[in-house]
Amino acid sequence: MIQLPLKALCTTLALASACAMAAPVRYTIDPTHTYPSFEADHMGVSVWRGKMNKNSGTVVLDKTAGTGTVEIVIDLASIDFGLPALNAWAKGKDFFNVKKSPRATYKGSLEKFVDGSPTQLSGALTLNGQTHPVTLSIHRFKCVPHPMLKRELCGADASGSFNRDAFGLSAGKDYGFNMDVALRIQVEAVAAQ
Repeated sequence: MIQLPLKALCTTLALASACAMAAPVRYTIDPTHTYPSFEADHMGVSVWRGKMNKNSGTVVLDKTAGTGTVEIVIDLASIDFGLPALNAWAKGKDFFNVKKSPRATYKGSLEKFVDGSPTQLSGALTLNGQTHPVTLSIHRFKCVPHPMLKRELCGADASGSFNRDAFGLSAGKDYGFNMDVALRIQVEAVAAQ
């Protein structure tokens, strides 16, 4: 039987423990607590607000290394302005055309970690068959033990904007609509088992 000196054994255990804690953790987006919302101009006289009610995705986070990735899929047919007629129009051929392009996707990297939390998400949005960079500012990010699931739960509040005309979504442009869309996203994700 091989006997290790106590100091060597303690060092080995400490390194093994540190390596285990440093591993990236995969989280699954909780669709019941995640709602990408948006604001869009209506002829310069008002701002229309809405949200997307169905989404899915994953987050991979390595707190120790200060790195991470995000992949989100948004079901465009779940758009909700709070007005059924406008929802139907947005899903139709004159805007999202969900029969042709039913989903939007966002893939990005968590960046600019401060005290173990990311403050920026840089990535690309694919919408209407086109992909363009979109950067989100993360205003709040926190992880806690989920009291019922007994796994880590992380949540964030983020915002950003994009020009919808760049994605070929120019409805209203000829009437003076501003093409900028403001995003506000609340997201929660639970660590995989």
